Amino acid sequence: MAAVDQKAATYTVAGSRVDAAAWGSRVDYPVLWLGLLSVLYNGILAFINHNIVPLSLTHVAASEGLILASAIIYILHKGIYETDLPAFLFLLFTLVVTIYVSVLNRLPFVDHFRNVLIIFCFSGLGGWSNEKTMKLAFRWASLAVLIFLIFEIVSVPFYVSIVHPSDYFANTRGLLPLSYNKTGLFQNALGFPERFSFGIIDHRSSSIFLEQVSLANFCGVIAIYLVSMWDRISRWDRLLFIAAAVLILVTNDTRTMLIFCFACIVGYFVFPKIPKNFNLALMPLIIAAGFLVYTMKPNATGDNFTGRINLTMKKIMELDPLAVLGLSVDMVAEFADSGYVYLIYAATIFGVIAFWLFVCLFPAGRTAAQRRCAHSLSLFIFLNMMIGGTAVFSMKIAGLLWFVVGYMRFHDNPRIRQGRAADVTS
Repeated sequence: MAAVDQKAATYTVAGSRVDAAAWGSRVDYPVLWLGLLSVLYNGILAFINHNIVPLSLTHVAASEGLILASAIIYILHKGIYETDLPAFLFLLFTLVVTIYVSVLNRLPFVDHFRNVLIIFCFSGLGGWSNEKTMKLAFRWASLAVLIFLIFEIVSVPFYVSIVHPSDYFANTRGLLPLSYNKTGLFQNALGFPERFSFGIIDHRSSSIFLEQVSLANFCGVIAIYLVSMWDRISRWDRLLFIAAAVLILVTNDTRTMLIFCFACIVGYFVFPKIPKNFNLALMPLIIAAGFLVYTMKPNATGDNFTGRINLTMKKIMELDPLAVLGLSVDMVAEFADSGYVYLIYAATIFGVIAFWLFVCLFPAGRTAAQRRCAHSLSLFIFLNMMIGGTAVFSMKIAGLLWFVVGYMRFHDNPRIRQGRAADVTS
């Protein structure tokens, strides 16, 4: 798409000539609400489940499906252009892999297609978003996360009276609370004495996400947004995002995001000097580093950095050869804590390669801000997949993550066309 002079450009909407700068200052409310709902929908459902009417997994799936369907309708209304082909072809390839895996296993399996559909939808929404809409989405989402986090820190009973995570996961996921969990919190957020902690609260915080892993990863999304948009956001927004990130780090006991946030601080200065295509080497380097850790400490176990790395490396080395070709999809649930192995079982080795290429090549790398976004995205995902599982694929995290990636892809060359090719002059 050719560059557009935003000061002079006009285009046609509903038969009227509209100044491009004026259009850029408007809030695109469908995009704003879809971005916000990607973060907040579980919290809203939890409130309904505890205070109005019990819900089930069907309600969760229907809510997520409605958000994705709305995003698809919006994107199709805008139209698919040449610049959208990478995401569209990635989605199409994933659909082919999904059909292949389902037929071979005689079992409908759409988990990976759903994950890629989330990426397609929110990178598409981000690509069409103007700057004001994106800033509002991140501001309001982060403010909601911060408010509920403060509620949780100040008074767990009050926090539980609003969303009651334990009841929500029991009703919608079948995860009944253990006998010792009388708090109303999600049991995995309770932690254990050996767990890394700053000691500020007696559990791992969850905020609006209801469970601790998504809150930790949302801190990573904030870090990516900050390094990408630091020069374009106000002082008050910087304070909001930094306050939210710091409060998450000191209450969630997340070692990975603590390391990642420090890497982003250094990366703000370093990332612009690194070619974007270096990202292609990042995943192999991280896996090689994991293998080195395993070689040096093969017996390391437990919920610590070396223990989690070793768990992933052992599962990689014990891979069922048939799983590489997608013939063991019935075992995928066993690998929810090891991202690389989960992806191989869910998408075959070909799906892993496609995902790796898309993460590395889809983000733009023309400007310093775009390279910061591209490098922080790759580090966030590939590091997470070594010590974690499927959290980076959930809509709660992937929604705003790919929203900012899609926006940054066009941030120095905004897309001002709507629907059919607009009448643009410069």
